[in-house]
Amino acid sequence: MKRQTPFQTLLPTGLSACFLLGLPAVSNPASAQENSATALEEVVVTARRRAENLQDVPIAVTALSGDALAMRGAADISEVAQVVPSVTLEPSRATNSTLTAFIRGVGQQDPLAGFEQGVALYVDDVYIARPQGALLDIYDVERVEVLRGPQGTLYGRNAVGGAIKYVTRKLSDEPSLRLKANIGSYNQADFIATGSLPVSDSFRLGAALASLNRDGFGDNLTTGEDNYNKDVLAFRVSAEFTPTDELAIRIAYDHTDDDSDPVAGYRPFPGPIGGETPLGDLRDTQAGASQEDSTLGIGGNNNVESKGAQLSVEWDVNEAIQLRSITAYREDYTESIIDFDSTALIDFDAPVIYDNEQTSQEFQFLYNSDRISAVAGVYYLDAKAANDFDVVLGLLVPGGVTAYTGGTVDTEAWSVFADVTYDLSDRWALSVGGRYTEDKRSADIFRAQYLGLSSEFFANPAAIQIAVNSDYEAERTYSDFSPRLNLSYQLSDDMNLYASYSQGWKAGSFDPRGANFLTPEVEQGFAPETLDSFELGLKATWADGRARTNVALFFSDYEDMQIPGSLGVDSDGDGVNDSFVGSVTNAGKAEIAGIEFEGHFLLTEQLSAQLAFSFLDAEIKEWIFNGVDISADRAIQNTPEEMAYVGLSYQFGLPTGGLTASINWSYKGDIVQFEAPAPVIDQESYSLVNASIVWLSDDERWLVGLHGKNLTDEDVKTAGYCFGSGGCGTTLGLQDNTTVFYGPPLTVTGSVEYRF
Repeated sequence: MKRQTPFQTLLPTGLSACFLLGLPAVSNPASAQENSATALEEVVVTARRRAENLQDVPIAVTALSGDALAMRGAADISEVAQVVPSVTLEPSRATNSTLTAFIRGVGQQDPLAGFEQGVALYVDDVYIARPQGALLDIYDVERVEVLRGPQGTLYGRNAVGGAIKYVTRKLSDEPSLRLKANIGSYNQADFIATGSLPVSDSFRLGAALASLNRDGFGDNLTTGEDNYNKDVLAFRVSAEFTPTDELAIRIAYDHTDDDSDPVAGYRPFPGPIGGETPLGDLRDTQAGASQEDSTLGIGGNNNVESKGAQLSVEWDVNEAIQLRSITAYREDYTESIIDFDSTALIDFDAPVIYDNEQTSQEFQFLYNSDRISAVAGVYYLDAKAANDFDVVLGLLVPGGVTAYTGGTVDTEAWSVFADVTYDLSDRWALSVGGRYTEDKRSADIFRAQYLGLSSEFFANPAAIQIAVNSDYEAERTYSDFSPRLNLSYQLSDDMNLYASYSQGWKAGSFDPRGANFLTPEVEQGFAPETLDSFELGLKATWADGRARTNVALFFSDYEDMQIPGSLGVDSDGDGVNDSFVGSVTNAGKAEIAGIEFEGHFLLTEQLSAQLAFSFLDAEIKEWIFNGVDISADRAIQNTPEEMAYVGLSYQFGLPTGGLTASINWSYKGDIVQFEAPAPVIDQESYSLVNASIVWLSDDERWLVGLHGKNLTDEDVKTAGYCFGSGGCGTTLGLQDNTTVFYGPPLTVTGSVEYRF
């Protein structure tokens, strides 16, 4: 398939395609018709821990309101990546709900204990330390903010690549209830209810319930289960108490239970042992691990359960000073099935358990005066991440051989941070910030090999231990100071120019797959990574408020990038790998430069348009392996060089309300899944086309929508396992074990919402 640039893809569609759009931040259809809107609505964000107009914030940040996401029928936060420059959000391999997030070439796609994400995810100001269950469904959401570039001097956890803030809807002062149903392709049936009740003038209760269900996009031809289906039940309850005008207290609890069937990939190559041939449907599978002895230790289960509670307190000491406290506890538990060979044979199977918990406490001090805005804080995180998994190679020897890995990595971290903005004059402003972080990692690792189709840790007392590869405890403390400097100049009342420098840092850790008996240095852990980012941006509002454009130029110097991997091991010298070992490389140096553009345009009172694009030059400059620089053969993961988004929205006035019709087109360039390019699992450039039509009644009580996604039915690779043919570099099992995972095909969803 010949690669096309965004502009080559655009040309055949004509000039009108340049204005294809998903909704910008304009008023709802009914009120837009009544009020004859002549300017774009102001977008308010809290990126700097205070409510500000997006255009006044000298940071590369995008905000998508909950109503706008609902109008385009967004199902989960991965769809945000179609709209926001330099962002990739995808489900991880063999899962529906584990998040792989990259911003400006920075991320982390290994979900095991010991690996922290490069992009920080927050739910109502609470940092989510683990990726399991982090691909959040969109319901009862006020807005989603995406901050690009290093974060850490303003709040929460330090982040190298950026942050995603998922902000839930605050409770209303009046009784309210929203009931929504989605019915669509593949027997989709979603039911969502959200409501709030003011018990008194100072006390409010709220709740949200979501039942999200869908048949699979494909079938499991061996077990009869669905492949890529959805079975999620989630709820959130909250209470808000304002005993005085100066004091606000919020308590919230959320719970999500994902009982979706195991996800298995597509085999592009025949199975040399079982004789399987590639299936006709890319989303079908023949994986049989869920009903085989290899996963009896977890009962063939596939389930993700996550829950958490938080307490937030805000006290306005006076007009200038506010104090905040954010206390939170979260935990999640996963039993997952990975069938690497995706066949009915037990060639390469893995039952996996993730068990995570975290406690965090954050105190903030905010100060605002005529010329000074400041935030300072202390952040504490106590997190435990544990994983247990068998790697079952059932065809290597009679009765099979199993490699067990059990690892627990505890993190105890504390930070102090501050960021002060001083208005040097009416037009000049200087921000200076810094963060000191100390992370202590404690690891307890055990790895061993067994004869049998599972280990003793996965309910097989008959397993015979034949080797121990790792058995150690280790501890290491990492510390860092990360500065931030930002200078902004108000060219006019509607134009803001800024230049900034910021540093991101992520502590080192321990790889639970490392074999200390083979390589003793794994007990020392891997090193921290550091990113220095330089950015120049221009934010402008023009044409009497009918147009808004934001441009950012950036350059990142990335040092000691943490890249995990797995290598096959031939322990008996027979030429066939019978085990594996984890490896983590601190790649010496990478450079990432780019330009990002976002534009919102109100072309007429009814017609609005949005445009976004990014062009990145991401290159690994140094990667020393066995004394040789192999950087020319390595690439930065999950980072397309080009991204584009264009669209159009038109609002019609009707006697009974307002109708909004929208269509949008998004494009991403070639994507390399891992650091070593492998075309069989890598995704070539592609485009997605989506369209919606939504009616909102005059009284804004009824909302009826029809949403079509991936209208050209593109087959998009989102992830893959490469332990066979296709330039994978290492092999495991005998069935040529390369599998590919795909995103959703064409779907159509109808939605009805009633509000009162």
